[in-house]
Amino acid sequence: MSTDAAKGSKSTTSSLITKPANLECKNLEEYLKSRPPDALEKLYNYPAICLAVYRELPEIARQFVIRILFVEQAIPQAVVSSWGSQVYAKENVLVSRVLTELGVWRSAGLTGGLEAWEICPTFKKNLKIALLGGGRPWSMSNALDPDQKSRDIEFLDAYAMSRWRCVLHYMVGAGSSKGMEGEGISPDAVRILLHANLMKRDESDGSPVITRQGFQFLLLDTQAQVWHFMLQYLDTCEARGLDLAECLSMLFQLSFSTLGRDYSSEGLSQGLLTFLQHLREFGLVYQRKRKEGRFYPTRLAHNITSKNAVQTIQEDGSSVQDKGYIIVETNYRVYAYTDSNLQVALLGLFTELLYRFPNLVVGVLTRDSVRQAFRGGITAEQIISYLEQHAHPTMLNMEQAINSKSPLPPTVVDQIKLWENERNRFTYTEGVVYNQFLSQGDFNTLRDYAQSIGVMTWQNERTRTMVVTKNGHDDVKRFWKRYSKGGS
Repeated sequence: MSTDAAKGSKSTTSSLITKPANLECKNLEEYLKSRPPDALEKLYNYPAICLAVYRELPEIARQFVIRILFVEQAIPQAVVSSWGSQVYAKENVLVSRVLTELGVWRSAGLTGGLEAWEICPTFKKNLKIALLGGGRPWSMSNALDPDQKSRDIEFLDAYAMSRWRCVLHYMVGAGSSKGMEGEGISPDAVRILLHANLMKRDESDGSPVITRQGFQFLLLDTQAQVWHFMLQYLDTCEARGLDLAECLSMLFQLSFSTLGRDYSSEGLSQGLLTFLQHLREFGLVYQRKRKEGRFYPTRLAHNITSKNAVQTIQEDGSSVQDKGYIIVETNYRVYAYTDSNLQVALLGLFTELLYRFPNLVVGVLTRDSVRQAFRGGITAEQIISYLEQHAHPTMLNMEQAINSKSPLPPTVVDQIKLWENERNRFTYTEGVVYNQFLSQGDFNTLRDYAQSIGVMTWQNERTRTMVVTKNGHDDVKRFWKRYSKGGS
């Protein structure tokens, strides 16, 4: 094989388009698993965090923990496995892995070589404190005189959503200095949106614009939005000079608070006072004045980590039972009984709006409007889920009448999925192109080798062109060099 032939079969990396990243929403378990073991040990020094972790564990895991929490020695793993039926052996293995990854318990050895489980000492000590009392009192548990201007739950719900609405309005308004209804948003909230990649700086004028992940964020329910937002805030704690474990502990203390009751801010460290003001800006707590010694946790903080929370609040402070306002017809018409600019803007992400009246908006789901949403990063499942979550009670009654799993017309659901499938006809794979072979024999030899090791992506015998995977490129390249030297 001549040197020219070797050069003729040079490889070039193909410039294939990669799919942009989607929004990753971690729950409490996933967030803690992502922390290193030493960071988990530091977090578990706070009883509120241990109690929150215990509350969110799977039911079998809670049973295991509570049964060995007060045992002062390691329990053989075989004994722990015998507490459940063999029918659930697979679930027991998964639960054991979860508890290990969370640093709740660890493997220990007994005399005779038996494997055993023991609760990690730090978690054990502080969970006992949370369940039985003792230890230092929680920072916000100081006694207060009766508030002469106390606030009821209805007021707190309305206040919380008005503050959270500012963030959503800012995102939908594509970075205007104020929300769509004139509410202001704090610079700190803008920094978190940029840090979370929910918004980014426009290359032309530097103004914040919504991203693919931001579109997906808007279609989440309020509880998921607030939790994801606060996780991004916690990522910036060290840069702000705040202690992550201290802030997370206070956040969980708020989730265990009584809705409608006021709590004391006396005795809080300077870092926690700063954190409290940020929570006030985001709507998780209400405080009349910055220097006032009392505050009220809102429902946004109360339900932030609980996966069993069933009651959330809407923009006007109404409960979940009153949230249904969308009717979808089989002709793809969408009727939304709302006067909220935010809800109208969210519908406009995937529908073509036709008419707007004082308390009614009419739109239509079209191929172009839905595909525009897909280009923005919204998926078909998210559109369907949003319409189902906000379905009008009339549609829910129809669902029960026809025993359907979804209140939406099946034709509409299927069509939205078909429009998405149109975009998924191509699979983008990063690879390396081999071409310019000087003989058919050289091409066949290299093609056969790539196929034999399973790295062939595509080949065209007529044009003597082939594409191999990026990971397989080095093996194919080494084979070609050996083949070229042997044939020269």
